[in-house]
Amino acid sequence: MTLEDALEQLNAEIEPGRAEQMAAYHKQTRRVLGISNPALNDLTKGWRKTLAVEELVALAADLWGTDIFEARLAASKLLTQARIKGDEPVWQLLASWVPDFDSWAIADHACMAAQKRLVADPSRLDEVEAWTQSDHMWTRRAALVATLPWAKLNNIKPEDQLRRSRILGWAAAYVPDRDWFIQKAVAWWLRDLSKHDAEATRAFLAEHGDAMKPFARKEAGKYLKNESPDEG
Repeated sequence: MTLEDALEQLNAEIEPGRAEQMAAYHKQTRRVLGISNPALNDLTKGWRKTLAVEELVALAADLWGTDIFEARLAASKLLTQARIKGDEPVWQLLASWVPDFDSWAIADHACMAAQKRLVADPSRLDEVEAWTQSDHMWTRRAALVATLPWAKLNNIKPEDQLRRSRILGWAAAYVPDRDWFIQKAVAWWLRDLSKHDAEATRAFLAEHGDAMKPFARKEAGKYLKNESPDEG
């Protein structure tokens, strides 16, 4: 499938009047077509069924390069698969996009694809750790959003417990950062963790909660507030 074919199919899904609403909601200055998320899901699911890995990577790169809002979402959705044989080109493409992140919707869709590749090869966490030192806020944020699977594990293996602790160390280092999106990412990670390891979440908040912004501290403890101290 060529980029032109993909754009033609995307354009066929445009809903009149939707683009203006989406651009305002997502605070976009780039072109927004006005396509619903279910329509993007259906399109990209169909494309994945017909394309080999190298073709998926090429099409995703081309879609991303258009800088059209829905095209970037579609590029990310194309690469969001649990099992991809020979996935290093996919990971490299996803990692190359991180410096381009400038809005939460695009960043989160790409990070969902990155989550799958990190779970497939956790050694890539070494590369992600470098993101935590970036001057680019969205890159720093991506380090937590892309590693959310480690917040959600039950019956956790020793090696994954070490990875979880490592990522919590990144989150702790983020606490002094006053940026809303960074504080939100820390809260998001802890909120998800609290469903699976309430004790670790309480320990983090006991040590770092007073330094977090109030909204983030509240969000992080959202699922802890109705528990007694001994539960979890």
